[in-house]
Amino acid sequence: MLLPMIPNVASPELVESRYAWMRLVVSLMIMTIGGVGMYSVTVVLPQIQADFSISRSSASLPYTLTMIGFGLGGILMGRIADRFGVMAPIILGALALGGGFVGAAHAESITTFNIWQMVLIGFLGSATTFAPLVADSSLWFNRNRGIALAICMSGNYLAGAVWPPIIQHFIDTAGWRATYQGIGIFCMVSMLCLAYVYRLRPPNQALAEKTASRRPTARFTLEAAHSDPARPLGLKPGTLQNLLCIAGVSCCVAMAMPQVHIVAYCGDLGLGAARGAEMLALMLGLGVVSRLVSGWISDHIGGLRTLLLGSLLQGVALFMFLGSDSLVSLYLVSALFGLFQGGIVPAYALIVREFFSTKEAGGRVGTVLMSTLLGMALGGWLSGALYDLTGSYTAAFVNGIAWNFLNVGIMLFLLHRARRGLQLKAAAPY
Repeated sequence: MLLPMIPNVASPELVESRYAWMRLVVSLMIMTIGGVGMYSVTVVLPQIQADFSISRSSASLPYTLTMIGFGLGGILMGRIADRFGVMAPIILGALALGGGFVGAAHAESITTFNIWQMVLIGFLGSATTFAPLVADSSLWFNRNRGIALAICMSGNYLAGAVWPPIIQHFIDTAGWRATYQGIGIFCMVSMLCLAYVYRLRPPNQALAEKTASRRPTARFTLEAAHSDPARPLGLKPGTLQNLLCIAGVSCCVAMAMPQVHIVAYCGDLGLGAARGAEMLALMLGLGVVSRLVSGWISDHIGGLRTLLLGSLLQGVALFMFLGSDSLVSLYLVSALFGLFQGGIVPAYALIVREFFSTKEAGGRVGTVLMSTLLGMALGGWLSGALYDLTGSYTAAFVNGIAWNFLNVGIMLFLLHRARRGLQLKAAAPY
């Protein structure tokens, strides 16, 4: 039924045009709306634990399953967008989010709740508002691709800044089940209204590559050293993608600890769940700022070095969490954490676009971003399990720091490969 809605291919002149920027703004809006699937379950975690009489790790499982569905769905939705255009998965996502939230609101057991969260909210719902939109945005920009990707992916963090206080307010006034029903109706109606903007398909890919090849590459000297998609960084494409996936899992296991458990952590410290929701909103709101700044930086130094910078700063913030248990210190560290790590995930999408063919944009971006989401899933559950085992979140923070070191190590290896390639290129005879 979606085939009649497949739009025409856009004219190449629309790249970097007013329409491209308008489309980007709509992508930001849809990602902000659909991102509620990632953050709603973190806010309702205490209510889920009390309502179903389960442990902290079991209450963390819905988030983990949602992120697994989100990640796996991103690959499928990216390929659907490559073939049919991004409008098709957006419509599917709108219907799935509507049905998923309403269904989860009527769940009578944690098992049923988990199924709604993973399948409809994660796999078929929020997944359509992430990887497909990122890949689509990358095809409409050449000179400003870094900042465009940063703006698009800011929707993921803007959702985290906007939704938690709203959800917490309605939970306090109407209960979590009524809140979930309202979220589902809003997502379905708003996303269906916005989907029409995507009636045009991206311009011809061969022409897009030709246009991109005329872009000045002085700012991307490391990436230009190994720009051949057949041997990116002198590696097989599959090898580089696997390394990026391992790095994505590592950095996001570390990232998940504060994002998933800050509300519960504040409750354990006696600061209140509302304060935790405010810290999550602050963290992710400043993550938007971080993503925009990192997008500008990445247009000047490339994706690899931007990713390394963000990973190092994220590690610093995680160390700071270890000594913070007061209201003021947690607000401060949450703000710094948001500022430090916001540009990490967009850098992965930019690296894929720098080293791989545009014909594979949807599938490869979806695969690498899936790894980051699986990292968030693993990190969210593992932090809850460590809390159950030790009775505190200290071990969970230490675990995140260790995973962050692995990500930094992979980035250093890839940068070494890039510098080595640049030196060999400079030494080669003309």
